[in-house]
Amino acid sequence: MTWPMRGTIHFVPAEDVKWMLKLLATRTLAKDARRQKQLELNQEIIERVKQMFYDVLCGNKRKTRPQLMQMLEEEGISTKNQRGYHLLWYLSQSGLICQGPREGKQQTFVLLEEWVPSAKEFSMEESIGILAERYFTGHGPATVQDFAWWAGITLSNARQGIEAAKSRLVSDKINGQEYWWAGSLQDGSMEERPSVYLLPGFDEYLLGYKDRSAVLRAEYAPRIIPGNNGMFMPTIVIDGQIAGIWKRSIKSKGIDIEFDFVYFSNRQRREHYQGCRAILFIYGATFSSGIF
Repeated sequence: MTWPMRGTIHFVPAEDVKWMLKLLATRTLAKDARRQKQLELNQEIIERVKQMFYDVLCGNKRKTRPQLMQMLEEEGISTKNQRGYHLLWYLSQSGLICQGPREGKQQTFVLLEEWVPSAKEFSMEESIGILAERYFTGHGPATVQDFAWWAGITLSNARQGIEAAKSRLVSDKINGQEYWWAGSLQDGSMEERPSVYLLPGFDEYLLGYKDRSAVLRAEYAPRIIPGNNGMFMPTIVIDGQIAGIWKRSIKSKGIDIEFDFVYFSNRQRREHYQGCRAILFIYGATFSSGIF
């Protein structure tokens, strides 16, 4: 796990982590000066910490987050007020460290070079083309604006990615907007049928796009993304549309599930409620109650 896209943590295939960080983290780090100033950090401190981390982790060693924080404090580098977390984030984005296996409940950190020595590396043109092909394979139909937002890159870079992957993509205009998807996906290969899904918060079905209007009505967005501050609630998806949010509470006698539909009549709610209960049954969950 590391922080390749938009400065947020992701699981990344080991063989892809280096080229993804090189492609995506550079822009994020270039905008970090203001945050460094707020935390009273500078490149001199960062370089000092970089050497300290290298020395203590070299040789396939790993240290927990508290151990690294304690080491910094002992060397006179304060970790309070998010300084310690930011140093871990910065050096992960820079490609020095990444998260290793947990020790109990604690995160550990390792040297990226030692943890994934066989990671692939590509030119910038190759990297942006690979990323574009993968995004539109997993998220298409989607727009260049969606791709740029998801990857945290400029529109110019996003267009370069599409151009590099163009031979493996197809496109069409819908209401004047150009949408792209992988050419390997056959038209009509998915059978349309009624469906109900309970998706976790931050699921790519919603988070993976800049324009979410195809699946989420604008008037309901504040319920799903409260405050528009980056928090995405677990969602109920019915026939492709975001229909509400849900929450579970694990109790001794089962699982309490709270459904909060943003629209539908009482009759429709009862019908979809049965669909949600069926999902829980499939996964072997004991259902205690549903609340509307």
